[in-house]
Amino acid sequence: MRFFVQNHTAMQQPKTVRIALRAMEPADIDAIYSWENDPSLWGVSAAHQPFSRQALQRFIDESSGLDIYASRQLRLMACDGSETVGCVDLYDFDPYHRRAGIGIMVDGRLRHRGYGAAMLAAVEEFARQHLALHQLYSVVANDNHHSISLFGRAGYAPGGTLKEWTFADGRWVDATMYQKIIEK
Repeated sequence: MRFFVQNHTAMQQPKTVRIALRAMEPADIDAIYSWENDPSLWGVSAAHQPFSRQALQRFIDESSGLDIYASRQLRLMACDGSETVGCVDLYDFDPYHRRAGIGIMVDGRLRHRGYGAAMLAAVEEFARQHLALHQLYSVVANDNHHSISLFGRAGYAPGGTLKEWTFADGRWVDATMYQKIIEK
């Protein structure tokens, strides 16, 4: 699946960001190993420890045969041409209520280039067309200003505050659930 997003920034000419979403492959091990073992990302994810290459390879191998309806989750790799630029996770997939949580990660060296917005748009289209979802949501720590801005620009509305939801850098941080109705 390909999705095209026009990225406008004050410092650049308009650029078309081309994102393709695909399943994880064994060749993704180096990128996933780097991302999962980056301590700067642990505060915004469920990970709080390093992962071995062997454990991640097993995760990739096991995930390739999983059905989202059975596992209730799906990880998709986001690519711009032949370059993997990040990943999208759908989690808490609920086919009855037709919703899922969404998490995105853009490779650190490629941030602020429009990939996050393109990834959100692509996964929304995938969720609408292939999973018949009604809505997507994300729980974002209130000090994660980049994600708050991204979800806000993409049309996600704050749906409620979760008090002292995450513990990071020795302090509790509230989080906000952002929701978007994607069904047309």
